[in-house]
Amino acid sequence: MSGILQQGYSFGYVIAACANLGVGGATKTWKTVFWIGAGFSIAVGFVRVLFPESKQFIEAKKAGHSKAPGAFWIETKAMLAKEWKMCIYCIILMTWFNYYSHTSQDSYTTFMKQSKHLSSAGATRASILMKTGACVGGTILGYTSQWFGRRRTIVCAALISGCLIPAWILPHTEPGLSASGFMIQFFVQGAWGVIPIHLSELSPPAFRSSFVGITYQLGNMISSPSAQIVNAVAESNLITTAKGQKSPAYGPVMGVATAIIVLGIVVTTALGPEKKARHFEEEAALGAAVLPKDIEQGSMHSEKDGLGTLEVTEKA
Repeated sequence: MSGILQQGYSFGYVIAACANLGVGGATKTWKTVFWIGAGFSIAVGFVRVLFPESKQFIEAKKAGHSKAPGAFWIETKAMLAKEWKMCIYCIILMTWFNYYSHTSQDSYTTFMKQSKHLSSAGATRASILMKTGACVGGTILGYTSQWFGRRRTIVCAALISGCLIPAWILPHTEPGLSASGFMIQFFVQGAWGVIPIHLSELSPPAFRSSFVGITYQLGNMISSPSAQIVNAVAESNLITTAKGQKSPAYGPVMGVATAIIVLGIVVTTALGPEKKARHFEEEAALGAAVLPKDIEQGSMHSEKDGLGTLEVTEKA
């Protein structure tokens, strides 16, 4: 399911691009696209209400683990003391990956319109096909990693996407750009399709929700200037297009930046750990390791778990 879940992001991109195409793609129509996206988000919230909580959450609640005061911070400190190297590694990996996706997509529509002289509708159609490739690639390669391995799948997908960079930026026609965009995003998001399960397997068992979200968002934060960096460098360097006009060098800048990022991902992933096929169903829920014993005296004792044995005494 890793690849399928990850491609909710790309599928949302496809829906947004279809909405943009439907409203004409003019400068001021972005508000309409925004409200369409907001409507989908609200609808998802209502649908989520119809589904139950996870089995682990229900069992932990019945056992009273959620009532342990300060359990989260006690276990978080213990986890960071033991797993700080893994935290730093995953943040670095997510920084590379967020640069990977945003550098290869955020300015691509602008590139097609300014450097390749496609119409707004043509560039949007190419973007739709580009992210359709992402949906397909993420689903297939996410599943492939189950038997081929997490790191091997990521490394191979990244290397293939690197080899596709010339085909990605050199075509001049809508069909050519659509096909090359489809293929490179097949492998870019194919590598991304492994990330949800890979991060979950690398995370400390009791933190497999918060650990994945925090490391991803920190990497996302560090890489947030990616589009601005690409645009600033491209706009400070002009190239001559096929029609003899001057245009910002979006193609060369995106190509060089993506190649550097690909190498970073390959090296970081190849040198990093892998815990494929890790089982979580028997792991204790967060808070289960810290149980209150004597509230009057203000003492809290923990049971032994994967983080080691903790004993914390607090003043009443």
